Amino acid sequence: MKRWMFCIGFMFLLLGTVSAQEKETFALIETNLGTMKVKLYNDTPIHRDNFIRLAKSGHYNGTLFYRVIKDFIIQGGSSDSRGARPGQFIGFGEAITLDAEMKQHHYHKKGALAAPRQPDRVNFLKESDISQFYIVHGKQYTDEELDIIEKSVNIPIKNAIQRKYYTPEKKVLLDSLRKQKKTAEFREIAGKIKQDIAFEWNANTDKVYMPKDKREAYTTLGGVHHLDKEYTVFGEVVEGLEVIDKIAALQTDKNDRPLKDVTIKVKILD
Repeated sequence: MKRWMFCIGFMFLLLGTVSAQEKETFALIETNLGTMKVKLYNDTPIHRDNFIRLAKSGHYNGTLFYRVIKDFIIQGGSSDSRGARPGQFIGFGEAITLDAEMKQHHYHKKGALAAPRQPDRVNFLKESDISQFYIVHGKQYTDEELDIIEKSVNIPIKNAIQRKYYTPEKKVLLDSLRKQKKTAEFREIAGKIKQDIAFEWNANTDKVYMPKDKREAYTTLGGVHHLDKEYTVFGEVVEGLEVIDKIAALQTDKNDRPLKDVTIKVKILD
């Protein structure tokens, strides 16, 4: 009986732990053009926790979506935008940098919430600036466009890996073994070459990763493919995608600032 009660207690403890781990945090980004509800990802905890901290401190409140580019992104949260005069150029404000948390399964589909950063030439670690954020507006891709993107990146990578292991010297050796009908030796060497190529290809992080869900998102919702693996995506809009469209449609000046201010207030939903 005691063993049975212990098992039940352990099961509920385990379920409680799983439930706690699966709990997700949501936030409201309120603007004068509507409200967006965003989900913060648990597997980008550095960005999630800092966004929550800054939001609760009021850091984003009163700032603007100051950089708006249709079919690309809407960017806001910079402290320099708070109280900015009409037409005033807005900078990044005081940076709050974090280590990158890029995940292959978090990509720049429409509604993706991500952190901007300084360029590679001064930021080779791709550290994020969480003092502001951007949300993807994006464009819809066709399957053909995505095929071209994949091939243009992946084929040169695969060819380079094959040249590394299937060298002219190895080719001569394999041709010689084939002519001599040394099947066992041929298979051993050819198999090792094939194994090395497959291992390096699978480990390569520069190739384009285009699973079914990503392809579907980019051909239906839309997105910005070339930002993937360059910036940390730490959340997504789950309600209010139409607000992104409204903001992206605004007329802007030469600095991509909307002529009509779009104010921001961020509230964490506990």
